[in-house]
Amino acid sequence: MSNGIGSIGTSIQTTQYIAIAVSISLFLYILFLLRNKKIKEEYSLLWLFSSIVFIIFSIWRDGLELFAKMMGIAYPPAALFLILLLAIFLILIEFSINISKLSEKNKILAQELALMKNELEVLKSEKQAEDPVRSDDLKDIKPMDGPVKK
Repeated sequence: MSNGIGSIGTSIQTTQYIAIAVSISLFLYILFLLRNKKIKEEYSLLWLFSSIVFIIFSIWRDGLELFAKMMGIAYPPAALFLILLLAIFLILIEFSINISKLSEKNKILAQELALMKNELEVLKSEKQAEDPVRSDDLKDIKPMDGPVKK
């Protein structure tokens, strides 16, 4: 069992192959979700962009090594995880913005619904005040067996 430089190179290649496979799988899965309308295009753009960046850095080791060197990361494949983490943070921020917008829209919608219900109740009460015969008045009336006699 040798723990020399050769085993480190094999480890890096294995990590690179795994990273390529995972990033391509992510890209294909996002396309699958788009095709089946499980995810909207506006939400998928960040996912697609981040998976493409991940694919590029998985394949182009020199670029990954350059990025890792600029970031001060000794093990270049670990830089892939930093890129992934940054992409996930961007996606989470985007989702937080969308959730905030939807929450505000829900609040406005609930307020409008409450106002419409209140207006409907007011209209019903006005209608009942104008109507001399109400449905409540008709409860005690019994059907007649024959014609009305005078």
